[in-house]
Amino acid sequence: MKCYNRLLMLTSGIFWLSIFTATAQDSIPVYRLSFDQAIELMQQNSHIIKQAQYLKDEKLQSAKAAKGLYMPHIGVTASYMVLPEDLTLDLTPVRDAITPLYSALGNYGNFSGVPNPDPATNQLMPVLPDNLSTQAVRGKLQEGLTTVQNGEWDKMIQKKQFGSVAATLQWPLYAGGKIQAANKVANIEKTEADEVMRQKVGEQTSELVERYFGLCLANQALNVRQDVYNGMQRHLSDAEKMQKDGFIANAEVLQAKLYHAQADRELKKARRTAEILNEALLNTLALESDTVIEPVTSLFFLDSIEAPEYFLALALQKNPQLLQVEGKKKLAAQNYKVQQADYFPTVAVQGMYDIANKDLSPYAPEWMVGVGMKWTLFDGASRSRKVKAASFKEDQVNEIQEKAQTDIETQLFKLHHELNIYVEQLEALNSALTFANEYLRIREKAFHEEMSNATEVVDARMALAQVRIERLQAMYGYDLTLARLLQYAGIPEEFQSYRQRPNAVMECYQPIVK
Repeated sequence: MKCYNRLLMLTSGIFWLSIFTATAQDSIPVYRLSFDQAIELMQQNSHIIKQAQYLKDEKLQSAKAAKGLYMPHIGVTASYMVLPEDLTLDLTPVRDAITPLYSALGNYGNFSGVPNPDPATNQLMPVLPDNLSTQAVRGKLQEGLTTVQNGEWDKMIQKKQFGSVAATLQWPLYAGGKIQAANKVANIEKTEADEVMRQKVGEQTSELVERYFGLCLANQALNVRQDVYNGMQRHLSDAEKMQKDGFIANAEVLQAKLYHAQADRELKKARRTAEILNEALLNTLALESDTVIEPVTSLFFLDSIEAPEYFLALALQKNPQLLQVEGKKKLAAQNYKVQQADYFPTVAVQGMYDIANKDLSPYAPEWMVGVGMKWTLFDGASRSRKVKAASFKEDQVNEIQEKAQTDIETQLFKLHHELNIYVEQLEALNSALTFANEYLRIREKAFHEEMSNATEVVDARMALAQVRIERLQAMYGYDLTLARLLQYAGIPEEFQSYRQRPNAVMECYQPIVK
């Protein structure tokens, strides 16, 4: 923090003065933001992460909904029907068939053995005599004949307009394994949504590293360009004084002015680049576009990290893309089981209870319950084709998994190799920086002693600026590559722990001009 405060003091030149003035006048908010704070803002505000969170919530509810397939389904149905005409049952042929029987027996039949219905005499005479038995039976037959003749033999079964409200029950008992498969699919999709969330967080973390440290690089490069500009301004002032005193020719002053103008162009270009990267960072953090971000976390690099095999082993366990492919593999296996389940019957308990009705047939039952089965025996070989298609899908996912693992392995080795390249560059640039600082000191001293011309001083200053910018760019490249390496390894959240390791080398700006 002391180093950063010193940086603010040393870079309070033209650019920062103009920025802070605009802030005071226009009330543009300026946020001094650490990388930890940027991570928190990204996780809270990122629209991409929010989309992934909604996907997780959706799949969670779908998994809960799939459990309902085990439960009975109870509902209410209502219907109102209109038929072409009333439904009746004509029984007059039955009446015509039994009427002669009743008539003949009621007039000419002889009967015996009829029990005595009188309790006063049935003890002495339990059976009526034949004449009384015949009379009694014929009387009953005549009553029956009258009933038959007066009966309703064209019976109304159902009026042509009727309605009903009924409660229904359906409870699947067996579906060939489809219900279990549906629940497993829902759980797999929920787990896959978790991995999508991890993938998006990893991608956004890498993007944040790219833009946060990109802005840090741009601001540092701006400081270098500001320092070069200040040095050129100082050199031009010295040249003009020396020309006035007659120590150097006018050509030396013109050359100093030329390089001063070049430094001014580079400064303006660096300023514009910083503004662009500020907007990009605001987009990642989902902040208002009229905000200025001041990164307070420095660029860094590590002289050594774990071997690539370490990250490969982690990727096989934690890489969200590989885990999503594994989920696709499980989904393909469940789809194969679902297609095979079509060969088996579906059994369910079904029931109905009549809650209310209007003009519904009185012969309709008030309730009913039973077990139903549906079994497709032949469907034109459709099921066998679907099973084969599901089998090919499994083979396809296996190939996708093999290719994904190979791609991840290649990418990890590539990124690890690039990290080593950046470390080698930084080690070389450390020596180059020392040489460039010493070379500039010698050339400036020689210029003031009239032993060197302005061109040599400018070249030395430009060389030093180039080394410093290359060093910053190498550190930025290291940070971005490390973030991507951790992303592919499935541990993007570990970026901060790598930055805080004891062997981490931080970059703190030191001015050229004292």
